[in-house]
Amino acid sequence: MDDRNQHQSTTPPRWLTDHEPGHSEWYVRRFRTLAAQGADLEGEARLLDTILPRHARVLDAGCGPGRVSAALFARGHQVVGVDVDPILIAAAKEDHPGPTWIEADLATMDLVTLGEPEPFDAAILAGNVMTFIAVGTGAQVLQRVANHLKPKSPVAVGFGLDRGYALTAFDQDLAEANLSIEHRFATWDLKPWSPTADFVVTIARTP
Repeated sequence: MDDRNQHQSTTPPRWLTDHEPGHSEWYVRRFRTLAAQGADLEGEARLLDTILPRHARVLDAGCGPGRVSAALFARGHQVVGVDVDPILIAAAKEDHPGPTWIEADLATMDLVTLGEPEPFDAAILAGNVMTFIAVGTGAQVLQRVANHLKPKSPVAVGFGLDRGYALTAFDQDLAEANLSIEHRFATWDLKPWSPTADFVVTIARTP
């Protein structure tokens, strides 16, 4: 396991500005409790795994305390988890040996400078990541993610539609990042998409 650092240099993401002190610690405790209770925390990883080649190299962008990265690693993939929150990265490092953990802002990350020059086969942004970035940086974040991927690579993104980030804005950000929509679902377990859904999962692809 490896962990590295890259300090942010843009407007801090909403994950850091919109929560009270202690929220990150609560978030870590929450998922540790759910794991101890046997909750299914691997739905996002299962979906992505179905469209990956074996032993793929995966970027978990906004990895939090590492549950998706850990599930993908357990399935035989090489995983790099990136998050701006040092508390979440520390928890991921403690709880989930195996993946590489990097502290960086998704809006400015350059993994090549942090010793990860090899491009990725896929990326995933789970856990409402796109609703926690700084306002107006959606296209920038998606472009940064895409810049680290091989051609024709999938990008799986899921978030709630009641969190202030409209689907029309997301689709515009995808287009600005030159990512094409390939599939859309209402849940990570592939319930059909409907305009009345309160959650959206999109599989996009790099050029």
